[in-house]
Amino acid sequence: MAILLTETTETVLPDTRAEGDRLWLSAAELEAAIGWSSRPEGFCRANICVPVPPGREREFMRGGQIDVAALWRHLGQPLAHSADGGAWVLGTAAAERESALRSLQAPDFSLPDRTGCRHSLSEHRGKKVLLVSWASW
Repeated sequence: MAILLTETTETVLPDTRAEGDRLWLSAAELEAAIGWSSRPEGFCRANICVPVPPGREREFMRGGQIDVAALWRHLGQPLAHSADGGAWVLGTAAAERESALRSLQAPDFSLPDRTGCRHSLSEHRGKKVLLVSWASW
């Protein structure tokens, strides 16, 4: 068993297919865990596709499985894993985090009001919003 962590997800992988610095997943597992899929034009997420350099297909794919670590490094993103391959963290590059902070745009989220009606921050873009939080500790 292995755990794959990203900024927004935690995926438990029942079968560990880690080999050193490589983590092999099926195409379906890859898409479910991180949203990237393997297509003829390369690796794609939504309408963004990153081609695989010609002749380097074997670095990314083997017997119907995809090396998530190789893909992540190809995307220029940081990753870390435990020595036994039981925990993998796919990070976000510092430049992307810095760009998000400079935009001063809060990430979207949804919360219910007292009646249970959900409201998203994106519904209020362009308006002033006061967020109040409370914790018992």
